[in-house]
Amino acid sequence: MSSAYEELREAAELSAAPRRLPSRPLVRVDLSTSSIAAEADRLWEALEPLAAEHDAELMRVGTLGLSWLEPVVEVERPDLSAAASGGGAVVYGPVRPEQAAEFLAAALGDNPTEDAAQWLIGARTPTAGAPALADHPFWGPQERRLMRVMGVIDPESIDEAIAEGAYEALDRAVEMDPMAICDLVLAAGVGGRGGGGFPAGQKWKFLLGAPGPTKYLVCNADEGDPGAFVNRVLMESDPHLVIEGMAIAGKATGADYGFIYIRDEYPLSIARMELALALARERGVLGENIFGSGFDFDLEITRGAGSYVCGEETGLIASVEGIRGMPKIRPPFPAQKGVFSEPSNVNNTETYANVPLIIQHGDAWYREHGTESDPGTKMFSISGSLERPGILEVPFGMGMDDLLLGCGGGPPGGHAPKGIQPGGPLGGLLPASDLGLKLERPPFTERGVLLGSGGLILFDERASAVDLTKYFSEFCEDESCGRCTTCHGGSQRLVEVLERIMHGDGREEDLERIGAIDKTLQNANCLHGQFTPYAVRGLVNYFRDELDTHIVEKRDPARVAPGLTRYLITDQSDPRLEQAAALCPTACISRAPVEADEDEESDASSEALGDWQIDQLACIHCDVCREVAPESIRVEDRVLTMLSVV
Repeated sequence: MSSAYEELREAAELSAAPRRLPSRPLVRVDLSTSSIAAEADRLWEALEPLAAEHDAELMRVGTLGLSWLEPVVEVERPDLSAAASGGGAVVYGPVRPEQAAEFLAAALGDNPTEDAAQWLIGARTPTAGAPALADHPFWGPQERRLMRVMGVIDPESIDEAIAEGAYEALDRAVEMDPMAICDLVLAAGVGGRGGGGFPAGQKWKFLLGAPGPTKYLVCNADEGDPGAFVNRVLMESDPHLVIEGMAIAGKATGADYGFIYIRDEYPLSIARMELALALARERGVLGENIFGSGFDFDLEITRGAGSYVCGEETGLIASVEGIRGMPKIRPPFPAQKGVFSEPSNVNNTETYANVPLIIQHGDAWYREHGTESDPGTKMFSISGSLERPGILEVPFGMGMDDLLLGCGGGPPGGHAPKGIQPGGPLGGLLPASDLGLKLERPPFTERGVLLGSGGLILFDERASAVDLTKYFSEFCEDESCGRCTTCHGGSQRLVEVLERIMHGDGREEDLERIGAIDKTLQNANCLHGQFTPYAVRGLVNYFRDELDTHIVEKRDPARVAPGLTRYLITDQSDPRLEQAAALCPTACISRAPVEADEDEESDASSEALGDWQIDQLACIHCDVCREVAPESIRVEDRVLTMLSVV
């Protein structure tokens, strides 16, 4: 450890001591994108004056990953020993803003285990009277390496990060031979965490061997897959881990400058990364002559403009250069000609974040978890039909059923799993029978899908595999950059066929058409076009019966296809029909006036109304009405309904 880092660490530990070893109650509030969506910012505002009244310190932290329980609050009680009721760090949630006063009084009272029982999740550190968080099904199976300090430190404080070991690996790396760093990362086996899995150490060697004095690093934090939020959590909760990993990569490859490409839809990630960069420069861990070693390295943030195709590395490079984000023809590869035509390297956010751990602990430690093909741990964001959606870190090789059904709790309400969508819109679909697959790349590749960057979406029997496939195909069509006609036109034709099937006009020869479109798309210029048919392949391979039911029987078992179903009102007396009509986006729910009998006297000031009715031609099957009035509105098969009318 260099003297420069020792001085930095000592100063940081002194600054962070009041929160690392608190002398008064410490209230940690998860302030991340997921928690703010659940009004954690309002909870923070409500807790500020209350914390002062209780002589407690209020502290901003990143996420523990418990998304389904947001807003999450952790209370550490130094005034009670771990052997006493309420001692240690106890996690609570969800704590609503309007409950702030009641919660804080209970959590900081004499008997918090009982008084705050309605919010109690578990104790992160040993606590008598409270269940251990380690025994929770979501938390227990985790191996938190990348997530070790997430939800514990303030992500906007560099002192707290350094006190927990940030930049110690960089201090070692600046004195190492660049090839030795590449070899160590290669020996550890860390691959591209964006889904490609290409060995990072080998990729760095390509850049190290590239000629010329100017080289660039790029961090791909575009993360456009629906259901994936691994990169966002890393940047929001521990930004210095990403920065340190990129600085070490700079030393290993001979690059002295880098770009962190963050999608514009991640404003909190951008703000915290910008702040972290400024603080890192202030402390001398970025910039010139880092730790007195003569090594120079700096970074800047590039904000993406919302193009999904910029997740492909050459499209991302184009966007960094300030031109339209379209993938480039390869070769040349980025290591030969990348950003501004200079040799460059692109890695995923999580890939860079693993590097400090490898430098600090070694390749053998890194391989203690994981598999031969995919060593180490992986962060996964799990969502969809789950009791416990969130983000967690587990070893590669864990069963997907253990993750989704065990940690995630499976579908709520007793519903049965139907399938899994891994790897984003380009990843494909898997049936529930494949839940036993091990979480590593080879089993997924063998099934014709992608494990991707870590987003897993579970859907149950209420979902339509055909409708999901159409949605993902529409997404891919919409996000095509339009550079090659093969991708743009091919994805359009694919959507047209699926749209026709959903509207009851499917034909048996459509399967042959889908196969021809798939084959044609393999000639697209980039992976976006080539992977676009993965979802429809999964539909044909694993949900063929459902597809045949749509095409041959003109029936949708899930009852979501607009051309195969219709909404009917079954209870005219339901008062919620008024609200359903008011919320209908196409105003297709109405009551027709009843003409008064000429022989009867009528009140001219009022008009009699007939039964509620739904205009089937105007109905867009948005399902809002059924959500409002589920007992009085139902969906039926259009064919069966028409036959019954006849």
